[in-house]
Parts: sequence; structure tokens; C-alpha cells
Amino acid sequence: MHGANSSSLTPTHFILSGIPGLEAAHVWISLPFCFMYVIAVTGNCGLMYIISHEEALHRPMYYFLALLSLIDISGCTSFVPNTLCIFWLHLKEIDFNACLVQMFFIHMLTGMESGVLMLMALDRYVAICYPLRYATILTNTTIAKVGLATLMRSVLLVIPFTFLIKRLPYCRGNLVQHTYCDHMSLAKLSCGNIKINAVYGLIAALLNGGSDIICISLSYTMIIRAVINLASADARHKAFSTCTSHICAIVITYVPAFFNFFTHRFGGRSIPHHVHILIANLYLLLPPTLNPIVYGVKTKQIREGVIKLFTREKDAFRVR
Repeated sequence: MHGANSSSLTPTHFILSGIPGLEAAHVWISLPFCFMYVIAVTGNCGLMYIISHEEALHRPMYYFLALLSLIDISGCTSFVPNTLCIFWLHLKEIDFNACLVQMFFIHMLTGMESGVLMLMALDRYVAICYPLRYATILTNTTIAKVGLATLMRSVLLVIPFTFLIKRLPYCRGNLVQHTYCDHMSLAKLSCGNIKINAVYGLIAALLNGGSDIICISLSYTMIIRAVINLASADARHKAFSTCTSHICAIVITYVPAFFNFFTHRFGGRSIPHHVHILIANLYLLLPPTLNPIVYGVKTKQIREGVIKLFTREKDAFRVR
């Protein structure tokens, strides 16, 4: 370490421990991590390819899904390769600034994921409650603007994390008990006052995830009211069926997120530290792995797109 003065120490690098207490099982733990990562990247790349190549999927709902897939790929790529290097090659050292970059992207992309799920709920609200005005409300320009606004919100909320971490004196060593650089995991290495870090972290979570959950809840309240008022049972079933994939994605994303949030803050010492770390990893890795599977299974248009893609590839192969 080097210091500006005796009271302010800044490490040149951090050491990521992996999963503390389970070091002997790192190789075995790496196998499901690697498997899930391959599925996440392959599945989400496949979704984006199908959406871009199928004319029938050039609609707002699928544009948001493609954006969600891009975020999922970026999110798991921001930490899984580095985690596998820790598990397989024992490459635990990470440069101080590289650690801050990783922290920034992890928090920014999780915020964006929440924002896109909220936009997808609004898309379903407009489609079901204002079907005749759907195309005029959700134009390509509107989609681009709300997508950019979601990105800027996440960036602006996460930027302060970097400065809050850089200002701290690190005199408790540089060993991070985690598989990746997390805001509070880094802050806890400081011997300075980290109350502002904890408070701002909570504020950012409420402004981002909290506001998104409120919007999603309001959207589905209005959707349920509109669907109940539909005349036929068949119409009600069709309306609800367009929401099932999105509801599954919400559950997959928010249940691990809430579990991680509450166990981290209120679990205390009753939950072993390695369980906290495993939950934190699943919270980031589970949604990218399951989202393409859910949308592939639950969404008829995507299933048809996959069939068309394979049919074209088969025909092209025969021509050769």
C-alpha cells in the first residue's frame, strides 16, 4: 500500500478471496457457475439474433427484451470470467481502479435490469389498456428515449459509489471477502466512517429498484382491472398470457435481489458469510441464465422464430 499521509491509505490493489470458508470446494462450485454463464451468453445472444432477424418480432415488447438480453450478457460478463479465474487459476489480485470499474458496471447494470423490467411492465399496460393507441404511444423514438433515460438514471445513481469508495482510508488490509468488487464489501475494509456509504447505498436502491417495483405494481394493478372487465374468458386468457413471461422474469430477478438485500442487512451473524456470497452471486447470475429460457418457452412468437431460424439453416445446409 501507499499513502498520501499517515491517516489516509489507498491500496494499489485488492485481493478477492472467492467464497470464504469454501476454498476447498472452489473447483466444484465453478462448474455450475461456468455452466450457467455459457447458457446465459448463448441464450441471450440467441434471443437478440432472433429478434433482430424476425420481422414479426420488430415490436416494442421485443425491443425491450433485446435490451434486457444485452444487459444480462454484460452483467454476468462483468464478474463471472474474473470469478472463474479466482476458482481455477487462483488469480485473486485486482487493481484498485479495475475494482472500481467492476463495481461501477455491476451496480449500474443491475439498476438498468430493474429499469427495463419496469419499462416492459409499462409496455404490457399500454398494450392491454390502450391497444388501439399502442403503436402511436410506443414509437421507436419513444423507446429510444426511455431506454436512454433508464441508462442515465443508473449511471447517475452509481457514479457517487466510486467517489465514496475512493475517499475512504483503507487501514484494515486489502482482502475483500467476496468473488467480485461490491460497494459495501469494499467500504467495510475502511477504518473510516462508512455511514454515508451505507445510507447512500440504501437511497440508491430505493430510488432505483424501489421506484421500479412501485411502477410495476401500479401497471399490473391497472392491467388486472382492465382484464377483469373484458367480456369473454378467452379474451382474458389471451391478455394474461402476454404477461406470463414478464411476470416470471420479475420473480426471477427480484426474489434473489430482495433475499440478498435483506439477508445482507438484517441477517447479521445468523447466516454464514459464505451463504451471503453465494446468494450475491446467484442474484447476478440467475436472471441472465433463466430469462432466455422463460421467454423461449413461454412466448409463442419467439418459439416460432427459433423454428424458422432452424428451418432456414437446415434448408441452407441442404442447398450446399
